[in-house]
Amino acid sequence: MKANLVNIFEKSIYEAEIHLENGRIGKIEILGPENAALPYILPGFTDAHVHIESSMLTPAQFARLAVVHGTVATVSDPHEIGNVLGVSGVEFMVEDGKRVPFKFCFGAPSCVPATAFETAGAEISAEEVGALLARNEIGYLAEVMNFPGVLNEDPDMMAKIKWAKHYNKVIDGHAPGLRGEAARKYAMNGISTDHECFTYEEAKEKIGYDVKILIREGSAARNFDALIPLIDEFPEMIMFCSDDKHPDNLVEGHINLLVRRALGLGYDIWNILQAACVNPVLHYTLPVGLLRVNDPADFIVVNNLRDFTILQTWINGQVVAENGTSLLPDLRSEHPNKFNCAPKFPQDFQCTVENLNADIRVIEALEGQLITNQLARSAKHDGKFLLADPDSDILKITVINRYENAVPAVAFIKNFGLKSGAMASSVGHDSHNIIAVGCDDESICHAVNLIIEAKGGVSAVGKGEKHLLPLPVAGLMSDLDGYEVAKSYTAVDLFVKDKLGSTLQSPFMTLSFMALLVIPDLKLSDKGLFDGKSFDFVPLNI
Repeated sequence: MKANLVNIFEKSIYEAEIHLENGRIGKIEILGPENAALPYILPGFTDAHVHIESSMLTPAQFARLAVVHGTVATVSDPHEIGNVLGVSGVEFMVEDGKRVPFKFCFGAPSCVPATAFETAGAEISAEEVGALLARNEIGYLAEVMNFPGVLNEDPDMMAKIKWAKHYNKVIDGHAPGLRGEAARKYAMNGISTDHECFTYEEAKEKIGYDVKILIREGSAARNFDALIPLIDEFPEMIMFCSDDKHPDNLVEGHINLLVRRALGLGYDIWNILQAACVNPVLHYTLPVGLLRVNDPADFIVVNNLRDFTILQTWINGQVVAENGTSLLPDLRSEHPNKFNCAPKFPQDFQCTVENLNADIRVIEALEGQLITNQLARSAKHDGKFLLADPDSDILKITVINRYENAVPAVAFIKNFGLKSGAMASSVGHDSHNIIAVGCDDESICHAVNLIIEAKGGVSAVGKGEKHLLPLPVAGLMSDLDGYEVAKSYTAVDLFVKDKLGSTLQSPFMTLSFMALLVIPDLKLSDKGLFDGKSFDFVPLNI
């Protein structure tokens, strides 16, 4: 194979012929200087932190879409399915990923459940984390979200970190907004990465504590603009990741989009490629080739180094994508799940407080962020119950325990922009109870019951219509063709925006994080309204 070989280590480009032997680079023959008439060959892209489950696709289906964009590997935290099914969920992800020649590196979830303030479907103990880390298929201790547990030396959290150190495996971090002495202490416990920085100053400080920073562009959380200046200052400390990416966005692109965007802003191409291709492989010791003799033949062929159109993707010497078409098989999977709640009634979502005329706490969702604000607003009511107020964009939000029958938790939220109807999902980080936002109790109930009947999915109702995308694998994923899933998701997403009026770029992804208690400020679990700063429940009334 003749092409312009892009040698990231030497920061050089030359015409070369690559000889493959048994799925590896057998020989690289240098033919001369760069030849603009030839395509370019370089190492494939690696997503340094992603929850495969957020694509709503099984690992095998995720890989089919990702290889089209030049991705050959992911560092994947399976804590979403872990919160539903425990260790067996992690094992499902590992085994499903083995069915395709894509290089998944799965981690041992460190925080299942994420907190004691919500109902999860399973628990993964320190002993089980140790057993997972002992396995070759498990490459690292996944994001340590319980940073208060680290700072306070919680025995369970410290035992999990100790297991990772015992097996000499990487420890991933998650500490949004943590600064100063607390951030230093957190890092000193062996935390090596953070994908939650949302300001340049925070990220630069953590680099000073020898923490590698992951620049994240997912479907909801986007920190690229704030953090990309770091890439030319600290090229050896930066990686790219998507974290959570819905299927429609995955069809559009993956890490390749971040590469193009950084190039368009004028950042150094070698630093960009180091972040996209090399740093994750070296940091996590991934079995991914980097275009060196004897490396696995994992690489991409692109038209040029300006727009990076992916002509071919190779993994282990096999062409897995060519000219925008995936060559990986369309595989069905098993449907492990855990769903045990009965249908609801509109009156289940009625909400009252001691003082109907007092201000209430309102969650303010923020575009492109997982963090929220806490607002104080007067409440609309009918003399007995609090009501949603679509005219003021104050909607009702509810979280319903999907693992057992329980009274729904109800609160209020701003910035979803719905003018009518409701939307619901069984993707509700991290415990994945049912979460819904709507304008009235009848619509909320209808959307929720569609999810319950399907035992998982995303739904929307209103304007005389109903839409449902079933997610039968743990209530999180579909094993159907990824492009068809993306098409179905796009339809329900557009319905929520175009017909119901949501102003959010990715309303379902934003919805899924409104129960994520470990990220401040105000969130809702199935047990009640939760203040992420005080790390405790708070009443609806102020």
